[in-house]
Amino acid sequence: MGRPLKANSLTPQAVVAAAIDCLDREGESALGVNRVAKELGIKPPAIYKHLDGNTGLRRAVALQIWRDYLADCESATTGIPDRQQLFVAGATATRNFAKTYPARYTVMMQYQLRPTDPVELVIIQHSLRLFQRSLQLAQLSQNALVDAMRMVNAAVYGFIVREQSELMTIDRAPDASFEVMLAALLVAIDYIKQQQIASDRLD
Repeated sequence: MGRPLKANSLTPQAVVAAAIDCLDREGESALGVNRVAKELGIKPPAIYKHLDGNTGLRRAVALQIWRDYLADCESATTGIPDRQQLFVAGATATRNFAKTYPARYTVMMQYQLRPTDPVELVIIQHSLRLFQRSLQLAQLSQNALVDAMRMVNAAVYGFIVREQSELMTIDRAPDASFEVMLAALLVAIDYIKQQQIASDRLD
C-alpha cells in the first residue's frame, strides 16, 4: 500500500486546528470550508465527511475556542483565595484573551450556546461553575446566578468590543476605567446577593 492521502487521514480535530490558524492570521472571513481545505491541501468535500459544512465548521471552532478560553480563565484564577482579586483575575484573563486572539473572541461570543445540545450544555455548565467560583457565589440561587453572570458578561463584553473597535477616544486610560467597572460590578453583585437574602427571609 502507498502512503495514505491527507484526506484519508483527516480528523475533525485537524480541521478545527487548521481553521483556528486561518482565523488567527486572516480574521473571521477565513472561517470557511474552502479556505480551510486549501490550508490543509485537500479538496473541500473531505471536510464534509467530518463536519456539516460552514455551519458545522463554525460550531466546532467556536466550541473549541470556548474550551480554550475557559481553560485560560481557570489557569489565571487557580490558587487565588481573595474574592475581589479572583474576580479581577478572571475578568482580566477574558480581556487578555480578547486582546491576544481578537478573531477567536469574536467567533466565540457570537456563537449562541444552546442548553438543549448536550455538548454545548457541558460548556455552559463549566462557564457557570467558573463564574460561581470566581465570585464565591455558592449560596446564590440559579436565577440569581444567571442574572449576575449576564450582567458581568454584558459589561465586560461591551467594554472589550468598544476597546477593540478603538472607540475609547477620551483621554482616560482604558485600564483605569476597566478597574472602576469591575469594582462597580462587585457592588452590583452584592446587591443581587442581598436581594436574595431578603427574599429567602420572606419565604
